Amino acid sequence: MAFAANRPDVRPANPDFSSGPCAKRPGWTLDALSGAFLGRSHRASAGKARLAEVIARSRAILGLPADWKLAIVPASDTGAVEMALWSLLGARGVDVLAFESFSEGWATDIVKQLKLADARVIAAPYGRLPDLAQIDFARDVVLAWNGTTSGVRFPDGDFIPAERAGLVIADATSAAFAMALPWDKLDVVTWSWQKALGGEAAHGMLALSPRAVARLESYTPPRPLPKIFRLTKGGKLNEGIFKGETINTPSMLCVEDALDGLRWAEAIGGLPALIARSEASLAAIAAWTERTGWADFLAEVPATRSPTSICLKITVPWFAALAGEEQVKAAKRIAGLLETEGVAYDIAAYRDAPPGLRIWCGATVEPADVAALLPWLDWAYAQVAAAYAPAHAAE
Repeated sequence: MAFAANRPDVRPANPDFSSGPCAKRPGWTLDALSGAFLGRSHRASAGKARLAEVIARSRAILGLPADWKLAIVPASDTGAVEMALWSLLGARGVDVLAFESFSEGWATDIVKQLKLADARVIAAPYGRLPDLAQIDFARDVVLAWNGTTSGVRFPDGDFIPAERAGLVIADATSAAFAMALPWDKLDVVTWSWQKALGGEAAHGMLALSPRAVARLESYTPPRPLPKIFRLTKGGKLNEGIFKGETINTPSMLCVEDALDGLRWAEAIGGLPALIARSEASLAAIAAWTERTGWADFLAEVPATRSPTSICLKITVPWFAALAGEEQVKAAKRIAGLLETEGVAYDIAAYRDAPPGLRIWCGATVEPADVAALLPWLDWAYAQVAAAYAPAHAAE
């Protein structure tokens, strides 16, 4: 398939396709922050009310079960996951599923930092899910619901038994607000503000099932816990944390931005509308890969394709023949051309992932902008192909 050397006429209205921090919601301006609770203590009644509002609106949009607890915690999704790992693990054996950069990071923390004696890593290469039949749900299980750097997600929770002895801890930072999470199959769920609703960084969310709370109140980890990890007080859950009484000082400017994103989500129809927007962008890219001839999803099984962090690999022979570093350079040249043209920012594959492209298609990205981007991908590919392999530029 040959590609036109001319630049496409239509440009995305918003070229922000970064996988984190992600695009602001459509129509966002700094005026959205004009009512921020600034210059005051977050512990003042009005400050606590705003923090509690973030929790309440998040619960409602996501459909969090009434008996779950939800808190705003430090250090983004990373902080939320680490709080769960350090506070909960060790009571029984743990299986950790590693199939991309961040889930591999959790495996490293569990094995090399926590140094749990009974930890198994069930791994898979980029593009695949691990062998789910290997999981023992009598043990605790740690997983990323959506592989942010591989574009591979769990299509559903059918592999998790309703009756299980262990806890299931899910990093859902690039899944929450864009996918239906099976709350009855999970026990700990984490996410951050700078992903699906385009909020600002450094704040995480930690959701706990009653089973997770029971673990916290019955198990004392055999290790010191830093202050920002402590979820209990006197052997009982510190309920204040789950009412907006944050462990450390949050940015009230970021709180206002988070509220703006949540209100926008409610206004467009809540979770079903958010999911539909992401799925529409995924469908557009899927149709494009069918006709383009040079790119495909990194996710090998269609049912596991992420609708948010969409990762693409380059499939033509000339690219496969390049050495590893040259593949990285070629893929980055495609992304660099698009950035120079101002049509797509920050879409090179994650540094640890196979060389290719990564396009964020969460709900704050307009599906029309994704459609407008696709001819530009073909154009940029043609320029790079002509430079690397003129005889194969039309492959």
